[in-house]
Amino acid sequence: MARGQLRIYLGAAPGVGKTFSMLSEGHRRADRGTDVVVGYVETHDRPRTVAMIEGLEIIPRKTMTYRGAVFTELDTDAVIERAPQVALIDELAHTNIPGSAHTKRWQDIERLLDAGITVISTVNIQHLESLNDVVEEITGVPQRETVPDEVARRADQVELVDMAPEALRRRMAHGNVYTPEKVDAALTNYFRVGNLTALRELALLWLAGEVDDQLERYRADHNIGGTWEARERVVVALTGGPEGDTLIRRAARIAARTKGADLLAVHVTHSDHLSVAGPANLARQRTIIESLGGTYHQVVGDDVVHALLDFARGVNATQLILGISRRNRFAQILSPGVGVTTTAMSGSIDVHMVSHEEVRGWRRPAGRTGGVAPRRRLAGFCLAAVGLPALTLTLAGLRAEASLPTDILVFLAAVVGVALVGGLYPALVAAIGGFLLLNYYFAPPLHQLTVAERENAFALLVFVLVAVGVSAVVDLAARRTREAARASADAEVLFTLAGNVLRGEHALDSLLERLRETFGLTSVTLLEHPPGAPLTPDSHRDPASWRIVATVGGKPCTTPDEADTEVPVGEELALVLRGRTLPAADRRIIEAFALQASVALRQRRLAEEAERAGPLAHADRIRTALLNAVSHDLRTPLASAKAAVESLRNADIPWTGEERAELTATAGESLDRLDRLVANLLDMSRLQAGALGMVIQPLAMEELVPRALDDLDAASGRVTSRISGDVPEVLADPGLLERVLVNLISNALRFSPPDEKVLVTASALADRVEVRIADRGPGIPVGDRDRVFLPFQRLNDRDNEVGVGLGLALARGLAEAMGGGLTPDETPGGGLTMILSLPAAPASGAPVLASGATTAGDRRGGDAPFADRADPDPASEGGAHPHHDDDPMIGTT
Repeated sequence: MARGQLRIYLGAAPGVGKTFSMLSEGHRRADRGTDVVVGYVETHDRPRTVAMIEGLEIIPRKTMTYRGAVFTELDTDAVIERAPQVALIDELAHTNIPGSAHTKRWQDIERLLDAGITVISTVNIQHLESLNDVVEEITGVPQRETVPDEVARRADQVELVDMAPEALRRRMAHGNVYTPEKVDAALTNYFRVGNLTALRELALLWLAGEVDDQLERYRADHNIGGTWEARERVVVALTGGPEGDTLIRRAARIAARTKGADLLAVHVTHSDHLSVAGPANLARQRTIIESLGGTYHQVVGDDVVHALLDFARGVNATQLILGISRRNRFAQILSPGVGVTTTAMSGSIDVHMVSHEEVRGWRRPAGRTGGVAPRRRLAGFCLAAVGLPALTLTLAGLRAEASLPTDILVFLAAVVGVALVGGLYPALVAAIGGFLLLNYYFAPPLHQLTVAERENAFALLVFVLVAVGVSAVVDLAARRTREAARASADAEVLFTLAGNVLRGEHALDSLLERLRETFGLTSVTLLEHPPGAPLTPDSHRDPASWRIVATVGGKPCTTPDEADTEVPVGEELALVLRGRTLPAADRRIIEAFALQASVALRQRRLAEEAERAGPLAHADRIRTALLNAVSHDLRTPLASAKAAVESLRNADIPWTGEERAELTATAGESLDRLDRLVANLLDMSRLQAGALGMVIQPLAMEELVPRALDDLDAASGRVTSRISGDVPEVLADPGLLERVLVNLISNALRFSPPDEKVLVTASALADRVEVRIADRGPGIPVGDRDRVFLPFQRLNDRDNEVGVGLGLALARGLAEAMGGGLTPDETPGGGLTMILSLPAAPASGAPVLASGATTAGDRRGGDAPFADRADPDPASEGGAHPHHDDDPMIGTT
C-alpha cells in the first residue's frame, strides 16, 4: 500500500488562519470529488470555524476519562476503518491523554500515513522542538507541546499561513481569535508587535531552509545536475571556436559550487557581421549550455571587450569565464588581447582565464574595430589610393617652386584628410605611402629610396610620426563622438522614461510602443511564464508555456526562442524583441524598459484588483457607518424598556392597574422601536452586501413624515411639517426612507436653538420630489459641506452623548441606494437646509420593484420592515474570515 502524503499549514502565531486554510483545502478537495473527512478540529467555539466544518463528514471522537474528567481525542482506529482519501487533523503538536495508544498526535498521524491516508494538519512555529527555547526567550511563555523538526521536515508539503502583526492584532481586537475577556491580556503579553514580528521571522527562516532542502531532494530524485534559484551569475564568453565546449563545462562546474547559481553563455557578433565564428560550433554549444540548465545569448558590438562587459554588467554577473588567447606571442606583444583587457576593465566581476587545447591554433579574427563606419573606412582607402598619386603628379610639376618641407606639409595635410574620412587604418596606409612617395620623388637623390641629407631623413621620419599621431587622434575623436552620441541618446531615452515614472504614466502598451520606436523594432512583446511551473530548455521554445501579456507592432513572438533579443524580468516575465539583434551597449536601456514594463503590469493588475475591491470596500464602510450610527439610538428604547420592566418587577411598590398598564405600554413601545431599528440595521447590511432586494414602491410623503416624527417622541413638537396632498408620491423603500427622515430631522433638531422649530416641506421638480428639512442652527461653511457626509463628523460638537456623527453619512448612503440624493444648502436667514431628492412615482401608481425585490406581503408590517428575514452572516474584520488556532495562553493536557 502506498504511503499517504502529509501537508502541514505552518503559522507564526495563533489566529493567522491555519485551521481555516486547512478546512478550505478540505472543501476544495471535496468539491473535486476527493473523499475527505474531519478527524479532529479544535474550533474553540469560533463561529466561522464551526461554519467551515459544515458539509464535511466528521469522524466521531474517542471519549476518555482522566482523573475524573472526560476528554475527547482523535479516534485513529475509526479513521483507519473509514479509510478516506484525506483526513483533516488539527494541532500536530498536541499531547494525547495518558492511556492513549500514542503519546503525541503526530504519532497518530504517522499511523494514518502508513495506512495510505493523506493527512492535512496544522502547527505553529513555537511548537517545533528546535525553536522551543528561542520562542520561550522571546515571548516568556513556555510551550509544553512540541513536535520534532524531523516530523515537519518529512512532510510532502509545508505551506506558510502568513499575516502581518498589525493585522493579527486587529483580528484579535475584533474578537475573532479569543473571547473578549481574554483579548486585553493577549494583546499586552504574547501578542505584542515585537513578539509577533520575531515569531514571523522565525517561521520565514525555518521555511526558507525547508524549501532549500525540498529543492535538493527534488533535484536528487530527478537526477538534475544543474542549479536553480540564482544567487550568483556565471557568464561564459564563446567565440564560436571548438574551445567553447571546454569553457562551458568549466563554467558549469564553477556554477555548481554555489547553490542556486545561474549559468549564461554569450557570443559577441561584430556589427559588420564578418565574424569568423562557426555556426555549427555555436549551435552545438547552445545545446550544451541549455542541457546544463543555462541560457544562451547573442549580442552585437564593435568592441568585443566593451560588448562583453556591457552584457555581464547588464545581467549582474559575478563571474566571467574566458578562454586563453589563441594568438601567438608576437601578436600578444602588439596588443594585449581580449582576455587581458577584459580582466583589467572588469571591476568587481571575477574573470577566470581557462586554458584549452586550441591555444596553438591561432587565427586572426576578421572583424574590425574602429571609430568610423565600414563605408567611411573604404572611402578613406580609396581617397588614399587616388589622392596620393594625384598629389605626387601635381607637386612633381611644381618641383622648381616648392621645396621638400613644402611637399611634406602638403602630404601631411593629405594624410589628415584621409584620417578624417576613413579613420586610423586608411590614414596609416596614407602615411606610409606618403613617406615612400616623398622619399622616391622629392628627397634627393631622386627616384631612389635613399636619403642623402640627415635633415631630410629626419623630416620624413617626423612626417610619419605626425601622420600616425594625427590619424590616431582623429580616429579616437571619431570613436568618442560615436560614444558621446550613443550616451546622449541613451540619456535622452532614460530621461523620457524617468519622466514617465515621475508623472505616474505606467500604460504598458505605450511603454512598449516607445521602446519599439526608439530602437526601430518590428514588434515588442511581454511574455509571462506560469508561476510555479519549472522553466526548462524545452519550455523556453514551447508556446504553450508562455502567455502574451502585452504586445505592440507586427507579429508578436510567442516564445523567447523566437526573439532576436530577450531580456528576462524576474522568474516569470520576459521582454522579447523582434526586428534586429541589438548591440550589447543597448541592453542596459532595454533592462530599464523591461523593469518599468513589469512595474506597469503590476500597477495595472493592482488597479484592476482595486477596482474590483472598491464596491466591497464601499459596502463595508456603509455597513460599519450604519452599525455605529444606530448605536446611540438603540440605547434609548433599551433603557426605557429596562426601566419599565424593572419597575414592574419591584414588589415593594404597590402599582395600580392603570400604572401597570402604562409601564407595560412603555416597554412595548420601546421594544417596537428597537425592533424597527434592528430590522433597518439588518436590511441595510444586506443592501450594502448586495444581498438585499429593496421594495421600491410609491409612497406619500404626507403619510411618511408623521411616522418619522413619531420615532422622535417628545422632540417631534419642535418640528413643523408643511407637506400638501398635491405633492406627487415618491419611489422609495418605506423603511429606508423613514430612517433617512429620522436622521435628517434629528440632526436638524440637535443644532437648532431650543426656541426655533425645524421646518419640513416638499415640492415637485420635473420628475423628482424634493424634501427640505430646514433648521436655524449655525449652518455649515461651504468648504465643509462635503466633509459632514464623512463618518465621525459633527459640526462644533464635542460631547459623545448624542451619537458618533454618522447620521448624515448614513442618510446620504440610503438615499443614493434608492436612486435619490442628499445635498446641503443654506437656510435663508441663517441655518442649514438638507435637500432630499427622490424620483417621483409614475402617474399610474403601480409598484416598481427593484431587481430581486420582495413584495409587500413578505413584510411583517409597516412598522417593522424586513423583520422576518434571516440575519446575515457576521462579517469579520475587513471581510476576512476568523481562523482557528491553538492557544499559546491556555495549556492543554
